[in-house]
Amino acid sequence: MRGSEFTELTAFLTVARERSFRRAALRLGLSPSSLSHMIRDLETRLGARLLNRTTRSVAVTEAGQALLARLEPALAEIEGAVAAVGARTDRPSGRLRLNLSRVAAHMILAPELGRFARTYPDILLELTIDDALTDVVAEGFDAGIRVGERVQKDMVAVRLTPDLRLAIVATPAYFARHQPPQTPRDLSAHACLNYRWPETGALYRWPFHGPDGPVEVAVTGPLSVNDTDLILAACLDSAGLACLPESAVAEPLADGRLVRVLADWCRPFPGFFLYYPGRSPTPPALKALVGFLRKNKHEDIGDDLNFDSTFRVL
Repeated sequence: MRGSEFTELTAFLTVARERSFRRAALRLGLSPSSLSHMIRDLETRLGARLLNRTTRSVAVTEAGQALLARLEPALAEIEGAVAAVGARTDRPSGRLRLNLSRVAAHMILAPELGRFARTYPDILLELTIDDALTDVVAEGFDAGIRVGERVQKDMVAVRLTPDLRLAIVATPAYFARHQPPQTPRDLSAHACLNYRWPETGALYRWPFHGPDGPVEVAVTGPLSVNDTDLILAACLDSAGLACLPESAVAEPLADGRLVRVLADWCRPFPGFFLYYPGRSPTPPALKALVGFLRKNKHEDIGDDLNFDSTFRVL
C-alpha cells in the first residue's frame, strides 16, 4: 500500500468517526478543502461513494460502512502497536495541545512549566487559555483542564487538585464605606464585580449554600468582564466585591489587602481535573503530563467524584 493510500484511508476513518469535515480536518491538521479532495480521490480510486455530505451533515454510505467495518479494527491495531512502542521510550515526545481556564493555568501549570520542560525536553506543550466551555475533541485538543462540574461527559478524568472554594472579598477601604454583607441577600446593596461567560454572554450567578440549601444570586455592579485577572485588579482598587477562587485571593487575604465575607455560605465544589477522550490509546506525551502533575502535587487530592457512569475518574 502506498503512503498516500494509507493517508486517504485514515482521513476517511476520521471523517466517519467525527461525522464532520471541519472537526476531522482539525484533528488531522488539514484544511477542510484539502480533506474533501482527499476523500474524493479515495472514492474515485475505489469506484464507490463512501460518504453522503450536505452543507449541514455527513453520513456514511452502505459501501462506506462495509469499508469502515474492516478498516477500524485494522487501524486500531496499528495505532495500538505504535502507542505501545511510544510507551516504552524513556523520552516521550511530540506536540501536546491543552485547553484550560485561566485560573487552572496559573494555579496548576504555571508553577510547573520549567520543571516539566526540563524533565521532558522532547514534548512541545501548546497551551490555549480559554474560559469558555470548549469541546476539546471538536477543536482538536489532546486534553483539557476544568473544574469537575464543567468537565464534558464521556471523558476519562484525572483529579489534579482537592475540592475548591470560592471567596467573596473586597478591600478594607471598600468596607470602610459599606457595611459588610451578612447574607447573600445583602449583596443587592453592594457594588459587585461581574464575570460574563464568553460562550453565552450570560452573567455569572454567585453560588451559595445556606440553611435552606443551595442558592444562586444575580449581582449587579460597575463592571462586567470575561477575565478574572481584571476582576481581581478592580477589586484590589476598591471598585467592589469580587467572587473568586480562594487560591486567586490567598496572598492579598494573607497580607490584609482584601477582607473576606460570607465565608460560611461558600461550600467546597469539585476541584480541577485533566480530561481527555478514552476511545483511543493515550498518547505517551499526555501520559507523561498526567503522571508529572499528579506526582508533583503533595496534598491529598483524592480520586472520587459524584458524576454519572460515563465520566471515568482516575
